[in-house]
Amino acid sequence: MKVIQTPLVFIPVYKDYIWGGNRITAAYGRTGTPPVCAESWEISAHPDGESVVSSGPFEGRGLAELAREYGRSLLGTRAPDPARFPLLFKLIDARDRLSVQVHPNNENAQHTGGEPKTEMWVVLDRTPGASLYAGLTESASPAALRAALADGTAAEQLVQLEVEPGQALFIPGGLVHAIGAGCLIYEVQQSSNTTYRLFDWARTGADGQPRPLHIEESFKTIDWSLPAPQMLDPAPRESDDGNLWSDMVSCDFFTLRKLDLEAPLRVTLDRSSFHALFVTAGRLTVTAGNESHALAAGSSALIPASATGYTLNPEQDSTVLITTL
Repeated sequence: MKVIQTPLVFIPVYKDYIWGGNRITAAYGRTGTPPVCAESWEISAHPDGESVVSSGPFEGRGLAELAREYGRSLLGTRAPDPARFPLLFKLIDARDRLSVQVHPNNENAQHTGGEPKTEMWVVLDRTPGASLYAGLTESASPAALRAALADGTAAEQLVQLEVEPGQALFIPGGLVHAIGAGCLIYEVQQSSNTTYRLFDWARTGADGQPRPLHIEESFKTIDWSLPAPQMLDPAPRESDDGNLWSDMVSCDFFTLRKLDLEAPLRVTLDRSSFHALFVTAGRLTVTAGNESHALAAGSSALIPASATGYTLNPEQDSTVLITTL
């Protein structure tokens, strides 16, 4: 088996959806972003926006290609497909509300031909009063929701949640949801780009026409058994080295933990999973396989599963989101 052990840093893929803003550019000093930057696909092997390595020995190589070539050396033994990178990592800047939508899960994706998508959000920033929408009210039913869609009152069927920076929210496939205006989000999701729009707030697209809705696909996808989730406020726990770890979300597809890093840290890998890093604050250096990369706030890196481990050296107090399978 071919072995890959060095950190991989990628060129972001930007999306200019109409609801986006400019905070990704402003907050993280990005260049090359579109005037309206709704999403930055940070680490992705999806054909709708594949990541390309920005520097180092694998410069110019695509993540999907590397997954096919290096298999479990890159992905780890937990990966469901040894040649397909299973997750997608995004930044989302919602200047305006996103559509009310739903994604398939592994059980019902076959009904519509879509790709399953369970995801989670970490709130990086928000304007005062910003909120998220997740789940349907207790009184909601298929008939009530169809009626609300017809008369434009679908928002009344949604559970609305106030948010604070640092909170997380888990969105399983089949759950109706929307990101509210003013939220800057870090998203971890299954590698999928299937979205079924139920309601779009009477908005028109760049052509002046309403954006397409997917009512029937949505009703085949909604899991009516799912309760409305609550915002998560993970409690940190101190490690022996003085750094703080917080367990944020763990599900069948990924586990995300937050690390508040004050002292150098060596993380040991057991070949079961890659580690995907996103620095939310501070500045640090990550070293693996005798190669180092400096990561400022807003930077992402991927540590291959076959690396024996990696070292994080903070130049200042830093916060890192670390995702594994």
